[in-house]
Amino acid sequence: MDATTMVLALALGNLALCATLFFFEQSGHAGRPAVPTWGWSRLYQGAGWLLLAIGAAGVVPEGLALPIAYVLVFAGVAWESGAAWERAGRLRWRRATLPALGLAVAAFLLCWLIDPIGLRAVAASLVLGGFYLSLAAALARGWAAASMLQRFLALATTALAVVVGARGALVLLAPAGWGWMTSDILRQLHSGALYLLALVGGFGWLLLGREREQAELARLEVNDPLTDVPNRRGFFQALAPWMALARRPGQPTALVVFDLDQFKRINDGYGHPAGDVVLAHLINTCKRQLRDSDLLGRLVGVEFAILLPRTNLDDAAMVAERMRAAIEAERVKTERAMISLTASFGVTTIRPDDSTVTLLARADEALRVAKKAGRNRVEVAAAVLAPVEEE
Repeated sequence: MDATTMVLALALGNLALCATLFFFEQSGHAGRPAVPTWGWSRLYQGAGWLLLAIGAAGVVPEGLALPIAYVLVFAGVAWESGAAWERAGRLRWRRATLPALGLAVAAFLLCWLIDPIGLRAVAASLVLGGFYLSLAAALARGWAAASMLQRFLALATTALAVVVGARGALVLLAPAGWGWMTSDILRQLHSGALYLLALVGGFGWLLLGREREQAELARLEVNDPLTDVPNRRGFFQALAPWMALARRPGQPTALVVFDLDQFKRINDGYGHPAGDVVLAHLINTCKRQLRDSDLLGRLVGVEFAILLPRTNLDDAAMVAERMRAAIEAERVKTERAMISLTASFGVTTIRPDDSTVTLLARADEALRVAKKAGRNRVEVAAAVLAPVEEE
């Protein structure tokens, strides 16, 4: 594949990715973080490579097409790096990227004016290699928690960026080549690396997006989206190992269930948005009374459960009383009113013969006793509860 064909392939590949992204957004998937930035990066690169191919073919004067084309390519790779930093949480990436891009363009144009062939190729290789290394650094951010796909993309991008930049470095240090690494071989490796970077960058970005979506879907299966605490399924998954540990001698584990008193009047009187604000406030209030090892979950509606590892019945009752007092003491500010809250609590500990059904039934019975006794109180489960048939 000659140089012109390679440049044309890079142009068409980037423009095809732009078209794919456009129709993907038109299908109702717009608004994803960093997608517009990445889309612009591909558009810049596609336009730059296409203009470079047109200039090489003589359709447009090369002296006019070449500098504009390279500026567009530099901007595209810089924006691709910025999209990766944006996805990694660095939303102010432009503060560093724009000055770096300005310096790179100025250096390239200066080299092009001095030597339109050799020095220009050196500058282009070093600039592209530098921006691709920035992209690799963004992909490597959070390495310990990164997926295998993200780690592979970071390593692959680093290796290919080194190949791209090596052409410029080798021409400067060894113009005649270095051993078996002749300038012709290096030029072919350089072109191949750019092509692979386009493929890896395009497919990698889309696959990372799909991977993130799958992780979010998996999280939502076990998390309540409103309160961002485990839902019933997630809570019982976390409870399972503690049920097994309860069959062994050791410190007890407690379970607290609680329910907001007369929550229906809040939704009916102030609307569901106010109810959502109340639930978010409730969760924050409860979390302030808990240890990092404690687990708060939403079972159903406004009924919540708290797992208190290595906590006996008396200590669990004290924790519940502290939470009850904190909920009662704070008023929730909504758009329509200041709302006072109270909650009722049922407390028990896991017993060696418990199942999740018997454990929850015992805690719910204590909660019902608290409701019948006037609400806004803590009740400890009775020592003996009639057996409940498992479903």
